[in-house]
Amino acid sequence: MRCRPSKRLSRKITLGLGAVLGLSLLWSEPGAAQQGHHHERMPNVMEYLDRLDRPERDQEQKPAQVVETLAIKPGMHVADLGAGSGYFTRRFVEAVGETGKVYVIDIEPKALKYVEESLVHTQRPFNAEFILARPDDPNIPVESIDILFVCNTYHHLEERTEYFRKVRSSLKQGGRLVIIDYYHDERSGELSFPKRHLVAREKVLGEMTAAGYRLAKEHPFLPKQYFLEFVEAQDR
Repeated sequence: MRCRPSKRLSRKITLGLGAVLGLSLLWSEPGAAQQGHHHERMPNVMEYLDRLDRPERDQEQKPAQVVETLAIKPGMHVADLGAGSGYFTRRFVEAVGETGKVYVIDIEPKALKYVEESLVHTQRPFNAEFILARPDDPNIPVESIDILFVCNTYHHLEERTEYFRKVRSSLKQGGRLVIIDYYHDERSGELSFPKRHLVAREKVLGEMTAAGYRLAKEHPFLPKQYFLEFVEAQDR
């Protein structure tokens, strides 16, 4: 089954350039313009998306192990928040199969188009909905997802506690929020952006507790990033 982009994409949104690029340039090597802070150089969006798919990224990001660890199965619904180039999206689509669904979420229309075209290029059936998000709301349907996946995006979001408090309604009962992001210290090695923008693991835990989640699992195998799984602290 090949899904068309959500009608939400047709809705025009006026945003500042920093906000427009804020979620689209967040993944392996966050780019020049982001919500709340700016880097020295703003790369071409399409060139940047191509760079996110470089093969050598697999060595540190370990995508196959991440997907296996999350036990994503056919029929599940997964949301990829800040999907970027679709680096993880394509793997989620394969894992959930035609009976499942992947919500591809980004604030940059070019990124969503890039991911859609890359999925079509595989010439395999897929079930995906492409959602143009707002900076303060990913627009995920209520009680629609088993996993909300947030990779290298968390530290770019503002008002994170309130953001993820609102997102709780998108999770099905027993759903999980997964956050992967770079360590703020020497463990992340050299990065292409200032580390002062990163969020310490301990601060993530505090913000998620305030948003109504509890840490369910932590996976230590990524060399430069923490990998945290949260569930709701209390049943609705």
